[in-house]
Amino acid sequence: MGIKKRNKISAEFSMSSLTDIIFLLLIFFMLTSSMVQISVELPESNSQTVAPTDMAAMITLGGELTYNGKTIRQSDLSKLVSADIKKSENPENATLSIIAEKGVRWKKIAPLINTAKRLKIRAIMATKSRKK
Repeated sequence: MGIKKRNKISAEFSMSSLTDIIFLLLIFFMLTSSMVQISVELPESNSQTVAPTDMAAMITLGGELTYNGKTIRQSDLSKLVSADIKKSENPENATLSIIAEKGVRWKKIAPLINTAKRLKIRAIMATKSRKK
């Protein structure tokens, strides 16, 4: 006479606990990503001018482009800048600050300058002061 097991092993897996963990991780990364400051080495200059930073586009050696702290594609820059110009209190003095990491080629910076020219605003390069 064979003895039969009464309890069958279930092969099911509960996903509810994983969704909670994923949700908490999502919140954690969203909160910490806004606090991350990327520091890049800037080219040096003798200029002592302080420029407004309402609109800042930063390009790294790896080619990553960020606008006001958010990573964007090159094609989206013009739309974002023109939207910020429309929101600006002083649109005739709008200035795009270009923050290029030391060593970035000019052919990567030129499209940013051309975007500012097309939108008829000033473009300035951010630099660090040269030590004397």
